[in-house]
Amino acid sequence: MAKENTGHHHQAEARRKKLTLILGVSGLCILFYVLGAWQNNNVPSSFSKLGCDTQSNPSSSSSSSSFSSSSSDSAELDFKSHNQIDHKEANQSIKYFEPCDLSLSEYTPCEDRQRGRRFDRDMMKYRERHCPSKDELLYCLIPPPPNYKIPFKWPQSRDYAWYDNIPHKELSVEKAVQNWIQVEGDRFRFPGGGTMFPRGADAYIDDIARLIPLTNGGIRTAIDTGCGVASFGAYLLKRDILAVSFAPRDTHEAQVQFALERGVPAIIGIMGSKRLPYPARAFDLAHCSRCLIPWFKNDGLYLMEVDRVLRPGGYWILSGPPINWKQYWRGWERTEEDLKQEQDSIEEVAKSLCWKKVTEKSDLSIWQKPLNHIECKKLKENNKSPPICNLDKAPPDFAWYKDLESCVTPLPETSNPDESAGGALEDWPDRAFAVPPRILRGTIQDINAEKFREDNEVWKDRIAHYKKIIPELSHGRFRNIMDMNAYLGGFAASMLKYPSWVMNVVPVDAEKQTLGVIYERGLIGTYQDWCEGFSTYPRTYDMIHAGGLFSLYDNRCDLTLILLEMDRILRPEGTVVLRDNVEMLTKVEKIVKGMKWQTQIIDHEKGPFNPEKILVAVKTYWTGQPSNNNNNNN
Repeated sequence: MAKENTGHHHQAEARRKKLTLILGVSGLCILFYVLGAWQNNNVPSSFSKLGCDTQSNPSSSSSSSSFSSSSSDSAELDFKSHNQIDHKEANQSIKYFEPCDLSLSEYTPCEDRQRGRRFDRDMMKYRERHCPSKDELLYCLIPPPPNYKIPFKWPQSRDYAWYDNIPHKELSVEKAVQNWIQVEGDRFRFPGGGTMFPRGADAYIDDIARLIPLTNGGIRTAIDTGCGVASFGAYLLKRDILAVSFAPRDTHEAQVQFALERGVPAIIGIMGSKRLPYPARAFDLAHCSRCLIPWFKNDGLYLMEVDRVLRPGGYWILSGPPINWKQYWRGWERTEEDLKQEQDSIEEVAKSLCWKKVTEKSDLSIWQKPLNHIECKKLKENNKSPPICNLDKAPPDFAWYKDLESCVTPLPETSNPDESAGGALEDWPDRAFAVPPRILRGTIQDINAEKFREDNEVWKDRIAHYKKIIPELSHGRFRNIMDMNAYLGGFAASMLKYPSWVMNVVPVDAEKQTLGVIYERGLIGTYQDWCEGFSTYPRTYDMIHAGGLFSLYDNRCDLTLILLEMDRILRPEGTVVLRDNVEMLTKVEKIVKGMKWQTQIIDHEKGPFNPEKILVAVKTYWTGQPSNNNNNNN
């Protein structure tokens, strides 16, 4: 009997020990979770300090020293993310990148003029994108010019830029009468003039607003072809119209660089032999003010491309030759017959695209694209030139290195003559968060209205988290922002409340091609293969964001080249925010430390147990110096 009692006693004791162990382990788990969450919600002060206290707007020669002297090793930031990577071991094999020669200060890898000379001049092919071969790739850091200063903040930047940042006076001389740009001491001033608007872009836009409805929210996205220094786009912004301004890298030195320095959206580009890198039905308005594009040549091929990217009911505005040729033909040094023939040819092409001429008044002519192609298809039964494009051969949204075709891009089918093909858009600003028609129509696989709304909620949390990490985000510190893997444009939409704009980039390698959705939200963007250089000048973006980009490109190309391209694009003291798994971010961090970026990996906004982490980095301030050879030549 005693033995039985002893056995029961031991069993009860064992159960108590087991229960105590379980409760103890559970308690420790809860404690560590609470500690981890508390640590995640307390933003490390070291990064906030890093973002505010870096050297800016130098005025003395000492602040414009060379890379090696001004970029001393930064203090090591705490590795706050909860993971088991041995960070000290990773730092031991960092490869440090040297600055490139100062002659490469304005290097644009895929618009290099020397390389362009190898290509045909027909249809401006030599000014299209031609990226470097493997043996031409640069593994060095593009240097800012001596005395580089952090650009003026918006809205002052619309009117002023530092001369030392873009030391080119050519446009101030060549376009002096037209008020494009003026040199005033150590800075440029942009009076807002243009070739066809000597009274200024503001007055010119007012003239347009008297002819078409510009301010009721129906027109939100615009494209300005041959933009100059983008004064047209700059002054559209005050009317809540967001324009993509583009121009080639040509003899009008640095016009796109000036535009971006002003804080105005712009990209290097040209009407050549390829489609523009935008989806079909992207823009509410297209504009050409003496842009020198031969609209009447190649059977109207360039106007067919404008038609592809114009939204149903969208407008095309033309000012300059040949419009109002009866008044200007002597000043344009062309014959009346030549100019009349050119305008007649443009009118004929517009008619063949089923456009309606809205008005021609003074120096402005405006056409409008139809809401749908119901009547146009009937017209094409009798006059098939140009024909309707074959969708199997040329999907309307596919636009990366795609040859132009002499055909009319068909609009989505509709049976109602008053219905906008592809679906009507909400007026701005409701458009930003309304479900885009492409999603409502089910044209983006596995994305529906519910997922779209969920993505918007996700970005509310993410932006709140970013503001804790980077307080300057909401203070106007970042004007030009790029999202390298934009998905549905949720990041850009969440940033609309701040004085910034976002270039939404959809990689051509992305599983879902969503750039059309982004434009239907009233946002702007472009296609891009990140194994190649981006069509912009160095130092043109204040902030770069990328989620999942490096996992996407891990086995496609050298990640080092993507990071060097980011360094080229980013301004000194610019900020980078990357989202990816911790292994990928640790690999990226090791590379960018060799580029003199200051970095920190922190936890996901949902807490430390989410496998996705966030890398935040700041590019340190440094400038190039003339080489000894350059000094000897002076």
